[in-house]
Amino acid sequence: VQLVESGGGLVQPGGSLRLSCTASGLIFPLKDMGWYRQAPGKERDLVAAVTRGGSTNYADSVKGRFTISRDNAKNTLYLQMNSLKPEDTAVYYCTAEIRPDYYGNYRVWWGQGTQVTVSS
Repeated sequence: VQLVESGGGLVQPGGSLRLSCTASGLIFPLKDMGWYRQAPGKERDLVAAVTRGGSTNYADSVKGRFTISRDNAKNTLYLQMNSLKPEDTAVYYCTAEIRPDYYGNYRVWWGQGTQVTVSS
């Protein structure tokens, strides 16, 4: 099982980026998914999360600017980030609740992270 993120990069303040995270090697459906971020010297914090049914929640700092969504048929999670600010600069990590085989239960998996840098 793998979670692979893409879409990070360098963007100017006020710009937009779209992150993607695709799960592969699955046997069972994904459950809750989410995005976390970690800036240098800071803790890893939740940015946004979405249930399999589509219910969402967001950190206050990104409400109205970021949108989380998922395509269950493609096992893919998205994060549309608009009106980006320098303080959004961080490594962004995808998470998903995955049951990797017939012998275990669902547990949280992490992607490798993708760098987002907001700077002029």
